[in-house]
Amino acid sequence: MSTEFSLCSNLKAMTSYTLSSPNTSLRWTTEKNKLFENALAIYDKDTPERWNNIAMFVGGTTEVEVKRQYEILLEDIKNIESGKVPLPDYTRNAGCGKLNISSAEQR
Repeated sequence: MSTEFSLCSNLKAMTSYTLSSPNTSLRWTTEKNKLFENALAIYDKDTPERWNNIAMFVGGTTEVEVKRQYEILLEDIKNIESGKVPLPDYTRNAGCGKLNISSAEQR
């Protein structure tokens, strides 16, 4: 047995939320942001020349841009933890693509 959850309403909720600096964030593709997150895990706060290493890992960006992206990430985390970001609406049949999750997967 499976349950359907709408992905559409979740995406609408996420995209309707305005980030701290939308213009900066729009230049970061999903792929680039994933590289950024991976680089943060690799180059922790004690790494010498951390921001340069992260910029090189991500590619096509500068130390200043990765520092700004990090500030945006911290602001987003703060907003999420303080409840300022609306929770996704997982209502059924929202008219978009659906994700099937079996009963076993739900546990």
